[in-house]
Amino acid sequence: MSAAAEYANHDLTRAEVDASRGTTVLEFGATWCPICQGAQPLISEALAGRQVNHLRVEDGPGRPLGRSFRIKLWPALVFLHDGHEVARVVRPTTAQDFDAALAQLRAA
Repeated sequence: MSAAAEYANHDLTRAEVDASRGTTVLEFGATWCPICQGAQPLISEALAGRQVNHLRVEDGPGRPLGRSFRIKLWPALVFLHDGHEVARVVRPTTAQDFDAALAQLRAA
């Protein structure tokens, strides 16, 4: 994957997220965010080979989904199982930042 991740700019609703089944990772960020772009290789490595639905969601002022999850810093990854948050990782800098979140996801 290239370092320039694309974030979906469609309006995914909280109701749709809450109704989702299985394992989902919502990644909130923005294409123009240098911290988000710098974290892409690490995020890709952490999620590689895992059976997760990874959705990149464009966030910013007035974006209701990000506000419903109280996202304040990017990138923020929210780990969900059957629509319920089980963990989150904000501004990861090492692979170890994902260890606890992935363990919680496996236990869900």
